Order: sequence, then C-alpha cells, then structure tokens
Amino acid sequence: MSNRLTIIFGAIAAVVILALAGILLVVVGGGGDDSDDNGSPSADATSDPDDNGDDGDEPAGSGELRLRGDDPLFLDPAVIQDAGSAIYAVEIFSGLVRLDRDLQIQPDIAASWDTSPDGLTYTFLLNPDATFHDGRPVVAEDFKLSWERALNPETASVVAENFLGDIVGARDLSRGRADSVSGIEVVDDLTLRVTIDAPKPYFIYKMAYTTAFVVDTRQVEANPRRWTQKPNGTGPFKLREWKLGERIILDAYERHHLGPPKVSTVRFILEGGSALVEYQDGDIDVTGIGLDDLESIQDPGNDLNAEYQQIPALSIGYIGFNTQTPPFDDPLVRQAFALTVDREKIGRVVLKDAQPVATGILMPGVPGYTPEDKTYPYDPDRARELLAQSRYADDMPEITLAESGAGASVDDATGAIIQDWRDQLGVEVKIQQAESGTFFDDIDEGRYQMFSLGWIMDYPDPEDILDILFYSKSRQNNSRYENLDVDALIEQARVEQDTEARLALYREIERQIIEDAPWIPLYFGAGHVLVKPYVKNYFFPAMVIERFRDVEVQR
Repeated sequence: MSNRLTIIFGAIAAVVILALAGILLVVVGGGGDDSDDNGSPSADATSDPDDNGDDGDEPAGSGELRLRGDDPLFLDPAVIQDAGSAIYAVEIFSGLVRLDRDLQIQPDIAASWDTSPDGLTYTFLLNPDATFHDGRPVVAEDFKLSWERALNPETASVVAENFLGDIVGARDLSRGRADSVSGIEVVDDLTLRVTIDAPKPYFIYKMAYTTAFVVDTRQVEANPRRWTQKPNGTGPFKLREWKLGERIILDAYERHHLGPPKVSTVRFILEGGSALVEYQDGDIDVTGIGLDDLESIQDPGNDLNAEYQQIPALSIGYIGFNTQTPPFDDPLVRQAFALTVDREKIGRVVLKDAQPVATGILMPGVPGYTPEDKTYPYDPDRARELLAQSRYADDMPEITLAESGAGASVDDATGAIIQDWRDQLGVEVKIQQAESGTFFDDIDEGRYQMFSLGWIMDYPDPEDILDILFYSKSRQNNSRYENLDVDALIEQARVEQDTEARLALYREIERQIIEDAPWIPLYFGAGHVLVKPYVKNYFFPAMVIERFRDVEVQR
C-alpha cells in the first residue's frame, strides 16, 4: 500500500521475516494535544462503538479476532504511504474496486463498469446498496470530491499523483493550475465517468489503492483535524476505538453492501511485550515469528509446528542511495557499495534462510520477473577498483545510513552490511535512526544520503515499482534517480498494449536501473506466522488488501 504501499524497514531482519504476514511491523507515532494534524488521537481518546451507523437487518458474525498491531501513522486514505497505516484503512474504507485473495480485480462500491473502445473512458455504475457507516448512500459525487481532495495541494499527499494522475486534469489540480479535475464526470448519483490521458492496462488496479478510496468529505470539512479519530467509512468494519499505544478495535459493519463480515470484532493490541508469549498464553490468535524462535517452530517435533505457516510476499527490502548527494551522486561509489554486501552469507548466517535473496527489483509473482540474478555479486576486489576510480577516492565524505526506529542498537543484518563496507572498502558508515513520521518526511525531502527501506507492491504490475520509484519526475522517486533513457522506456511501457512487448520493456528498465545502482536490492519478502486452529479462513495476502471479512473465530 505506500502504497504505493511502502513499509518502513528499520531493521532488516524484522522486515524479511514478517513482511506482509498480516502482522503490523511498523512502530509509528501520533498524538499531541487531543490530536495532531493527521487526526491521531491522544492517549486517552476513546469513542462510542454505536455512534457511527445504524444496525442493519442482516446480522454480522460472532467472535473476536485478536492481533498484535501498532499505531498507524495516518488514517486518511488520501495520504497513506506505509503498510502500517494501510492495514487498517483497507478495512475501514473502500473504493470502486478491490483486489481479492488471488489479487484479481473485483467489484466493490462499483457494481460494474465498462471501458470505451479506445481504452480512455471508464464508466462505473455504483452499487445502490453502498452506504457510509452512518447509513448515508454513497453517490458518484462523493468519489469526485474525495479524489479532488486527495489531489488538492493543501492535502499534501505524496502518493495522489501516482494513483490518480492518469486522470485527465488530475495533475493540473495537484500542481495548482486548476480547481477541479476535468476527467471526472458525475453523470448521475450512481454513474461516474472517468477519462484518462492514454490507454493504460494497469489503470483499473490503481482504483483499488487507498488514495482512490471514498471518504465522507462532509465529515472532513466539519472536523478537518480530528475526523480520522472516528472516520465515517464505507468498508466492512467500523473503527470503534483507537486508544494510542493500547488498542484499536474494529466492529463489523452489518449493512455493508457486500454482506456483513463473519467475525464481529477485530482487536489490535498495541502494547509491547512478547507476541509469541501472548500467542502461547492464548491472548492473541495470530502472530509473526521472530528469528530467534523460527528454527525451533519449524521443527516438526514442536507442538506449535502444526500452526505454522510460511507465505511469500510481493515485497522487497533494499538500501537506497540519494543519487543527488555526495558521495552517491557518483555511480561508481554506488556500485562499489553494492559489490561489498555479501547478501548470500548474511541471508544464510544472520537471517537463517528465512527469506530469498533478491535477484532484482521485480519479485516472484509480479509480471516481468525473471529468476536469474541481475544484481551486483559480492566482489570486493572489483568494488575497490571502482571506488579508486570514483570522484571520491581521495576525499570520501562522512556517510550515514538512515533507518526508522529509536532503539539505538543496530540489528545483526545491518551490522553485517556496515562491517562489510568497513572491512572491504575502508569506509566507516554511521547509523541515523528517526521516528517513523520524521523518517518518511526526510525521505520525501531527500535529506538522507542512504536509507534502509522496503516496498510492498500495491498491485501486481511492474509499473507499480519501476515507474513510481524510478521515473525521474515521480514524487516518490526517493533515490532522486534520473536516467533519460529509462524515463523514455517507462513512458513507452505505460501505453504499450501488447503484453509481451510491455513486459520486455520493463525487463530492460529493470536491467538499466540495477546497473546504475540507485538501490542495493537485499531480500524478497516472506512471512513466517502462527495461526490458532480455531481461526478459520484467515489468509495472508501477498500485499496489503482487505482480508478480515471472511474470517471466522470458533473458540
């Protein structure tokens, strides 16, 4: 979900073990005097579970699902760019379409849609039963207002252009040249017509991302600072309570247009402590597994092994370089650093083979992926040669690697990477940790030389990562990477209608990006989790998508 669904990977080991396992990974902040500008509640903020919608005639399911979680950084769908926030938003809010567990597009608020023969115009027919949680029907005007709000410069969404920018006139609004989006037409209450700037096969996927979700703009305008404390959403669950640092409780919305959820409550426990101990004590029903416990649980003789699941994730952890900042404005320095990370050894010794070493930027399951290793191999001799040829051979500036967190200590995987650079290149790299909100802001503003991050695919298309993160004009090009040849290929791939030709373009784009080394791809995501046997139909998506509606808890 950033998005895009970006997830913070402050500690590499935690990322590769738990990414997309359905467990929240990110420690994020919020708060202030009653609320901050993002609507996060104060530590004692609570809300009435019954003040946001009438009960419907069809009863919701029973039972409570209990998980560990973290406070979201945002609950405003328009600005979300981290998985730790999106994991809640996809349950509380919804859009025209959604991704099912097989990552296929399915109707949501749009009951149906058609596309014009030239591929430029989408006409969405809304489900007349779709309502906000307070019972008000969702109409086409709500989508127009929601999208224009997301694109409005005052909303300050980093992600809005990437997901709504294909709509004619969207960039004019986001860049302050217009007051509305000409490509969004409200035909009537239940008909929305959307015109895009070119036929793009991935456009419909973008409608499943949080930025394209509908919000109650009346509520937003009435209480712009605090509306996310009790959002009037359209998703299968309502936010009953968010008590900062303690719990988040979601209640089933019984009048949901796709039917009521089968579980009545989803409780996220935000307080610290050992998740595994809580799972063993019966206090939570699902948990991720840390490195220290993984080998034991994988042993068939362990009683917990029967509850163990390993699942792939469409995600990647990486080290990014700011290519506009010394010394990483020199590609030879970036390549030298890439050549001195022994990912195979770190993966085997430190990470205990818990996740696959990345062979490129595109991960298995994404169209365009190829299994051969396209990354820089571990070759310290070649690295030293390149560093000696670089502009900084005799004048290396101080170098800092930024990561999210406030633990002061460095995890073993990051420590091993830094040790490689010290031993093989003679370069000392310091660690800079920052609270999550500050970390994201500084990434967006290009304040770091080098940073540890990760990416979770928002939809299964290579455009979602190669275009959004590496096109020079993208607002999410955090590495400040610029290659005019790559830009031209990206622009060509956007409108290529032949699938094989399009994927061939993305493979060439990936090859050129890897050669330029704005990233060091580290590890593809993998989830290692435990699920209680009485939890039925719980699935672990490869990306952040809505997933609780069919869960049943049969204690």
